[in-house]
Amino acid sequence: MGRGKFKGKPTGHRHFSTPEELIAGTSTRPRTFKQEQEEARAELEDESEEEVEEESEKRKGAQGLIEIENPNLVKPKNLKARDVDIGKTTELSRREREEIEKQKAHEQYMRLQEQGKTEQAKKDLERLALIRQQRAEAARKREEEKAAKEQKKAEARK
Repeated sequence: MGRGKFKGKPTGHRHFSTPEELIAGTSTRPRTFKQEQEEARAELEDESEEEVEEESEKRKGAQGLIEIENPNLVKPKNLKARDVDIGKTTELSRREREEIEKQKAHEQYMRLQEQGKTEQAKKDLERLALIRQQRAEAARKREEEKAAKEQKKAEARK
């Protein structure tokens, strides 16, 4: 029977497993790529650890002949919790050291600033003293002017 212009895919017709076949595990469905990979992995896991270690020691090409001492290539060794030395202090990186020194210097400067021992603090205190003096003079002048006004009012009433 002709299908017209569009033909079906050459893979054939779909086959659906019945629930009975699924339960029994006798489905005629072809194995998928993932299932085949899982089976291959299961077979690899069954191999002994010695064979796996030998494979990791093998190197490609000239790597087996040349010893490379690149610190970036060295894989960090995992330490177990019982092997960790608690008393050992870790060295800080240059940036961390500089950051800590910067914080300490700032704290020291702020302490000196509060005590008035820095140049900036001395200038600020001088400015503050000058402002207080000016305000005191202005208040004194206001008092004198107020007293003078009251005196004039008292004279005008007499």
